[in-house]
Amino acid sequence: MAANAKRPDDTFTLVERLNSRKVGGTLLLIAAVIAMIIANTPLAPWYTVVKDFDLSIPAIGIDHMTVAHWASDGVLAIFFFVVGIELKREFVTGSLRDPRKASLPIAAAVGGMIVPAATYAIVATAMGSDALEGWAVPVATDIAFALGLLAVFGKGLPSPFRVFLLTLAVMDDLLGIIVIAIFYTESLSLLWLAASILVIALYAFCVNRGWNPRWLLIPLGVLAWYFMLRSGVHATIAGVLLGLTVPALPRRGDEISLAEDMEHDWNALSQGVALPVFAFFAAGVPFAAGDGSFGDALSNPVFLGVFLGLFIGKPLGIFLTVAVLHRLPMFRLDSLLNLKDIAALGGLAGIGFTVSLLIGELAFRGDETYLEYAHLGVILGSLAAAAVAIFTLRLRERAHRDRELPEGKVQLP
Repeated sequence: MAANAKRPDDTFTLVERLNSRKVGGTLLLIAAVIAMIIANTPLAPWYTVVKDFDLSIPAIGIDHMTVAHWASDGVLAIFFFVVGIELKREFVTGSLRDPRKASLPIAAAVGGMIVPAATYAIVATAMGSDALEGWAVPVATDIAFALGLLAVFGKGLPSPFRVFLLTLAVMDDLLGIIVIAIFYTESLSLLWLAASILVIALYAFCVNRGWNPRWLLIPLGVLAWYFMLRSGVHATIAGVLLGLTVPALPRRGDEISLAEDMEHDWNALSQGVALPVFAFFAAGVPFAAGDGSFGDALSNPVFLGVFLGLFIGKPLGIFLTVAVLHRLPMFRLDSLLNLKDIAALGGLAGIGFTVSLLIGELAFRGDETYLEYAHLGVILGSLAAAAVAIFTLRLRERAHRDRELPEGKVQLP
């Protein structure tokens, strides 16, 4: 290893607090609530001025970038970098390493995206809306919120419950990233894309050789982000690809892998800064979205499609997929779980928030009215799913506790 390289370490200080899913989810929720309060008070004009303030840099080709765009296209890249590292670790050392154990939650993640997308499309079509580009808004699961709620309200549930949810949510993130890359790229410059991929390859070479000082990696990461932005592909994809290059196994003489070290360091910035900043500028939606009243908003097809997609479509897709597949040999459900647990888990998966808000931004960036309806649907749909999830988690926790035997073992369902 080069003498000036920074080796991964296994000591974590102030980042531990921000690495907590509970703390991250709480900060995200606080930022969203503050934004919604401001957007529905006389402070709303101030909020709009700040959000729409132009921070373009024409000299380097960054045009039409408002503060809100920087939050979703720039700051959020930190979150997606952490997602990339999490994906790498799960594929190499985590729950996605064993295809036999991961097959059912992966299938559930796919079903949990198809049904809400279909729900949105059916609602929009039935109500005569032409806003079909929002079909992907309700397909995402917010892993920070979902695992945070599980940590608070599902402490007594068996460990396979968390593993199933984590595997599903990680796969959901991966599929959501693919959706963004394929369906929400308006124009593509192959030259800029090739430049970004070349820089990402250089980044991969450095981290896999053990050359990982921040003065080297951060400029490479920013350059990869900039080239990806210029290519027309959503710039946060660069963050994911960079995260996937980080080695997830410890090098000789290291206590932990570089991926684990970087995830702890950057996850604190992601949960403490990137996600709250993005939520603040994305969640500030007036309850009377569009030009009508709150009642009009609740009957709008975009709102209803997103709301029902998250609240009903997401848990229904997951439950039906598991119910159909779990008896097949290659899709076996863990013996400590049953379909009632999957129904409770589906409610957690219906909390869309971060990625759903981002997809809403991409789908309706040219139509502020549709965007407000979509974001209102994400927020209220996620809150409704969370409320049901808290109730069902408590019920399942009590059911599992009642099945405990005197020896402390758990009776098989």
